[in-house]
Amino acid sequence: METFFWILISALTIIPMVKLLPFFGINRYWAVACIVPIGTIALLWWMGMKLQELEKR
Repeated sequence: METFFWILISALTIIPMVKLLPFFGINRYWAVACIVPIGTIALLWWMGMKLQELEKR
């Protein structure tokens, strides 16, 4: 049951990331990093940094 829960949470995180990452200029294959929780946090941080760069322009 834990495996199913882990796969469900990963899929619910990876699918939106695949759509959002190209908007920030990040390759969509980086969404695979969301399999581990620290990867999700790192990608959110990276997207935040890119958003700050876009706002400065």
